[in-house]
Amino acid sequence: MNTSLEIPPLSRQFVAHFGEMGSKWGINRTVGQIYALIFLSQRALNADEMAEMLQFSRSNVSMGLKELQAWRLVRLRHLPGDRREYFEAPSDVWEIFRVLAEERRRREIEPTLSMLRNALLESPASDAERHAQERMRDMHALIDRLMTWFDDVQRLSPETALQLMGMGAKVSKFLEFKDRITGRSSSATASPTPPPSTIDTQKS
Repeated sequence: MNTSLEIPPLSRQFVAHFGEMGSKWGINRTVGQIYALIFLSQRALNADEMAEMLQFSRSNVSMGLKELQAWRLVRLRHLPGDRREYFEAPSDVWEIFRVLAEERRRREIEPTLSMLRNALLESPASDAERHAQERMRDMHALIDRLMTWFDDVQRLSPETALQLMGMGAKVSKFLEFKDRITGRSSSATASPTPPPSTIDTQKS
């Protein structure tokens, strides 16, 4: 983007689309447009510039920036001789994805895992509760396994992670070939028996 306070047409399309998609990702339209503007900008922007470019009120921009800071999706900068606060987005899109995934996990996945762990420590008082607890055990095992995989991917370098993503179809074919060699059925592959969880160990 240029240094004038006008959003170029191509960038405006992206900003508008990002705002519309924001509600589907759990953020409001204003925050989505603010982040899109910061992401595309060639330089760090201050709140007054954002308000003028997006035609938003200064207070709405300030609230949006606070939310983006809480999500760790923008960085605060100070320029020499300027008392205003400037904001920029990380240049590495992989870092943006990683931070967003971490925040969504902390806000959405961890509370669910905590609830499931507590439920699995309870002693069921009826057949219905035992059935419900087994269903929750299956859900806990799946989410826990996915989070373990996520942690492993997080430790990879961006280059290695992108290579791994590009191997998706090859990995699937390899697993199918392995199943044919070992005689394992496709249904068994789709629904693996989860390993005993730490919760089971604590209960025994």
